[in-house]
Amino acid sequence: MARPFSKSERLAARGALQVGIGDLGAVLGAITDVIAVLDADRVLRYVNPAAENFFELGAGMMLGRRLSDFLPDDGPIFGTIDQARQYGASVSDEEVLIDTPRIGKHLVSVRAASMSDGDIEGLVVLTIQLRTIARKIGRQLVHRNAARSVGAMASMLAHEVKNPLSGIRGAAQLLEQTAQPQDRELTRLICDEADRIRALVDRMEIFSDGLPLDLMPVNIHRVLGHVRMLAQNGFGRHVRFVETYDPSLPPVLGDHGQLIQIFLNLVKNAVEACPRQGGEVTLSTAFQQGVRFAVPGVGQRVPLPLVVTVQDNGDGIPDEIRPHLFEPFITTKKNGTGLGLALVAKIVGDHGGVIEFDSQPRRTSFRVRLSVASGEQAFGDRFQDAGAER
Repeated sequence: MARPFSKSERLAARGALQVGIGDLGAVLGAITDVIAVLDADRVLRYVNPAAENFFELGAGMMLGRRLSDFLPDDGPIFGTIDQARQYGASVSDEEVLIDTPRIGKHLVSVRAASMSDGDIEGLVVLTIQLRTIARKIGRQLVHRNAARSVGAMASMLAHEVKNPLSGIRGAAQLLEQTAQPQDRELTRLICDEADRIRALVDRMEIFSDGLPLDLMPVNIHRVLGHVRMLAQNGFGRHVRFVETYDPSLPPVLGDHGQLIQIFLNLVKNAVEACPRQGGEVTLSTAFQQGVRFAVPGVGQRVPLPLVVTVQDNGDGIPDEIRPHLFEPFITTKKNGTGLGLALVAKIVGDHGGVIEFDSQPRRTSFRVRLSVASGEQAFGDRFQDAGAER
């Protein structure tokens, strides 16, 4: 369905381009829909932060490349773009399925609007509206609440279980001294079970609020390199590792040891999910401008432009456990405890970041979003630099 591109829309778009990319980015950075400007050769000339998020790539790796480098060129989106350019109108297409190995499946609405006014020729503004944004926002709240609930449960266990447990074990040891030989097996069973429960409580205690994190500028690529080396020389020897890094990333604001813990857990899970033959784990980083989240305890939305993705080519996460994946004791492993991802969610939350995932057969991705070391100032500097490059 097509309608003429109104004069006010043309003037607004043309004016936005003329005021400079920094101003345009400030306006479009608040929009959650994917927006891209393409020239007559379908080369990307502008992408907003939502587009970087959708394609899981920073603007620096997208601008100057054809849209067909990221989407199948025989897909319906390209037909919509061609129609908009041919008729000089705005063309919409509802319920378009985008399916690529990199970004997976997404059901979207597409709108392409031709821009041909005066000295601006051949440009098309492409808008992609995701149908899953509300669901992703809801998942963020679930993951944060899961991390907080684990911390509260850990504190309760440490205070309310360990003390009486010590008394039970001590009483069993006293009974063992005077027990008949045939009864000592039972007292030993009590001691062994008390030790097992205490070990479980000790593991849970890592979730409780302890000392503050030692936050400092951290090179996230060194963290990932350390994690990859540990994996390749240990549990991940049978898996091929692929690294796709944005070399211009600024430092992460984080605790070096805790960041290693986050990505070591995620990489270990990814390795275990991979097939024994042909297993592949991809580690990637990107800078996504304008990505802000409401983080508990902070009165304003916090920029989280740094994205680290751990992806595997395993069978995917079963549908029935996806809503509860970051809750404690949820696992698909035969001998798993279900505490690994709960711990990851807790540490990411302590860093003021968020974690999310997408899963389908042969492609499961966990994305961790973190802040830069110098906070808002570094974010703004990087934003201006990227704008100048365009």
